[in-house]
Amino acid sequence: MNSFSFHGGRLADAKARFGTGNAPWIDLSTGINPHGWPGVGDLAMDWQALPDPGALDDLEAAAAACFGTDRAYVCAVPGTEIGLRMLGDILPGPAIHAQPSYRTHGEMILQSGPVALSDLTGAEEASIVLANPNNPDGRITPAATLLGWLEARHSNGGGGTSWLVVDEAFADATPEISLAAHVHDRQRLIVFRSFGKFFGLAGVRLGFVLGPRALIAQYRQRLGSWPLSVAGLAIGTAAYRDADWIASMRLGLREEADALDAVLARRGFRAMGACPLFRLIETADAAALFERLARHAILTRPFDYDPRWLRLGLPANREALDRLDRALADG
Repeated sequence: MNSFSFHGGRLADAKARFGTGNAPWIDLSTGINPHGWPGVGDLAMDWQALPDPGALDDLEAAAAACFGTDRAYVCAVPGTEIGLRMLGDILPGPAIHAQPSYRTHGEMILQSGPVALSDLTGAEEASIVLANPNNPDGRITPAATLLGWLEARHSNGGGGTSWLVVDEAFADATPEISLAAHVHDRQRLIVFRSFGKFFGLAGVRLGFVLGPRALIAQYRQRLGSWPLSVAGLAIGTAAYRDADWIASMRLGLREEADALDAVLARRGFRAMGACPLFRLIETADAAALFERLARHAILTRPFDYDPRWLRLGLPANREALDRLDRALADG
């Protein structure tokens, strides 16, 4: 099971280990929206031309409008994974990261120390790195709490080295929790946003860094010319401008999360978390449940650091949800 605990999306490995059988596999191992933004096929792209700088401006302006911040504080990157790791070369001073959360948060800043999310107070004289909503438990730290921590960055004697770094990879589904509108030149606040999770297009490899203009300038210098592909620019711009789809998807995801919660409850599991793109359950032997679901061609996500945890993404449709229901009942 260990290879499946590193990250989600190892469907080929699951097929090799558990077989393919007659039923198509259902991949619930990630928190990626199973309903991809539908406009991709309607976009025309010139694959012979280099990416246009004006197209990058358009993308960042469209994303900034969606996030509720000024375009001057937004820099597009080829995936938040790269953006986060680049920050390790930029951010000064000591750091701590919430745990459990993304592995990258603990690897990107040299000698960053792990702290339980529940133990963070905001008064620490170090930069704080956390995800909101958190992954894998879906816990949401209220914006008011984070703003209090941000204020502490200015008053706890940390000088200019103590920052609040918030990875909002899953915040598009719950925009009311975002700190994007609070990013400006006088705040020691850095926010990351992911395109692929909410829009269901992880293969585009598109993310954003939000921060003071001096920080954004450092990212642009490191990224150089043409940081994104023609496809990333075109798809991202059009998707962020599709306000009707975004509003409808936010409502739809919450309804589907409620339906998943009902199935889990009927089978004796309590769903944890407030992120509508995934749910975490706790069971006495998550490894056994992972194996049982895999033999029903359903891939989920186990975790090394807690053998009781299993995370499930949203099933793509009612048929997939019903298959999950039957597999959970087949004890």
